[in-house]
Amino acid sequence: MKNECFSFENLNVWKESRKFVLSTYRLLDQFPPYEKFALCDQLRRAVISVPSNIAEGSGRLSLKEKIRFIEIAYASLMEVYCQLLLALDLGYISSNDMITIKRDVHLIAKMLNGLKFSFSKQGME
Repeated sequence: MKNECFSFENLNVWKESRKFVLSTYRLLDQFPPYEKFALCDQLRRAVISVPSNIAEGSGRLSLKEKIRFIEIAYASLMEVYCQLLLALDLGYISSNDMITIKRDVHLIAKMLNGLKFSFSKQGME
């Protein structure tokens, strides 16, 4: 089998969101042990939801469904951002961590909006 891949693997937004999962998991190592089954657990589910919904949406046939999964990925990204802001407030992550997080979230959000616009445009043709 050659270097065949699924369509979502070619999407830059999927690649960036995958990197964001890894960096978020690394941040979670800094959280106190009592957050393991609370905030850490919720953050893991939400951050994994971003690339997962991009991938799932790419497998849908209708543009309406593709757009819906991009919207779900965006909503999950906002959930992660909110939870990481709370982690900053609680002193679990640093202000420098938050600067990087905000940059990453902004980039992924912009890319998701671009992908959604691209799908919407296809539906108008």
